Amino acid sequence: MAPDDAEPTPATPSSTRPADPAEITPFVLDIPDDQVADLHERLRRARLAEPEPVDDWSQGIPATDVADLARAWLEEHRVGALSDELNGLGQYRTEIDGLGIHFLHVQSPRNDAQPLLITHGWPGSVVEFLDVVGPLTAPDDPASPAFHVVAPSLPGFGFSDKPTTTGWTVDHVADAWAVLMSRLGYPRFLAQGGDWGAMVTTALGVRHPDRVAMLHTTMPLAQRPEGARDEDLPETEQRWLAEAREFGRVGSGYSGQQRTRPQTLGYALVDSPVGQLAWIAEKFAVWTDGGPTLEPSVPRRRLLDNVAVYWFGASGASSARFYWENAQIQRREPVTVPSAVSLFPAEMAKMPRSWVEARYTDLRRWSVLDRGGHFASLEVPELFVDELQESFRGVVC
Repeated sequence: MAPDDAEPTPATPSSTRPADPAEITPFVLDIPDDQVADLHERLRRARLAEPEPVDDWSQGIPATDVADLARAWLEEHRVGALSDELNGLGQYRTEIDGLGIHFLHVQSPRNDAQPLLITHGWPGSVVEFLDVVGPLTAPDDPASPAFHVVAPSLPGFGFSDKPTTTGWTVDHVADAWAVLMSRLGYPRFLAQGGDWGAMVTTALGVRHPDRVAMLHTTMPLAQRPEGARDEDLPETEQRWLAEAREFGRVGSGYSGQQRTRPQTLGYALVDSPVGQLAWIAEKFAVWTDGGPTLEPSVPRRRLLDNVAVYWFGASGASSARFYWENAQIQRREPVTVPSAVSLFPAEMAKMPRSWVEARYTDLRRWSVLDRGGHFASLEVPELFVDELQESFRGVVC
């Protein structure tokens, strides 16, 4: 292929590789014009599937929604605005176990602020936290807790490097995050996460209990205690389990593909912006409190920001491999560090409190909210911030 016909390469760090792998270097996101032009050309030439023969979302995201989102991505979204926002917060990279890790580090102006490590999941990214960083680092109420926020991109996600060998499991990531916090000068810290971030956060509590002052999660995962029966649970918790079973029956196909054949799926996601858009947008609809609709649960701009991170990072395959890496791992170890749980109503997997308490043995706070879903920090950022502030109030690292 002649050089003039070469396809744009995925977005890469603008900083040079440091001589010392442990060095922390600033990262400036600058998406080249030719990559933006390539995206726009692909969106103009997109060949959409024919409309679905049903009048609901039972076969997936409707063609009309995909067409409208693709139009908005082409005509309305400004990747430069996203770059400016991320760069304005403070982005960095460091190498851990041979892999370049991207992260946000936003320090609070408050002298009493506590370090908070916050981890995203799939199909999310650090975009999930853009609307909560400000209130977490500099709350309007001086009586509210403030935090120094550290938000890394998981390996193979966003602008972290893509692993070229196997072994980057949840446990490996938890160990890497402990190294990252040490390099930033935080010997003890608070930790939060949902989705894969929940598993990484829990693994931190299990593997590094001396480092984690307290953890918070929106998706605690626990096994059914021996002898526990559904009929002995409150009616609400019985409904949660029924909903989780229904999700496993009709809503977990994405997981089956990503944990078994991520590479095959990845070719379509990395090559087609509409394919990547639809793969993510469906989850932002059906996993949120608004039900199977794209408005108004998550602001459209944030959805497109998030999809853009996957597209320009070319991370459709590498992010899917995280499911493959963790497919055979059973996580049953007790979590002894102080913990807090916030359950949002549209979360797909809500566990009974008795099950959670059996694993998270020092559960300090249990909160069941009336709004929000899987992407709570984007859907209901004010509630999300309130939950973290109340959960971590008075905790000193």
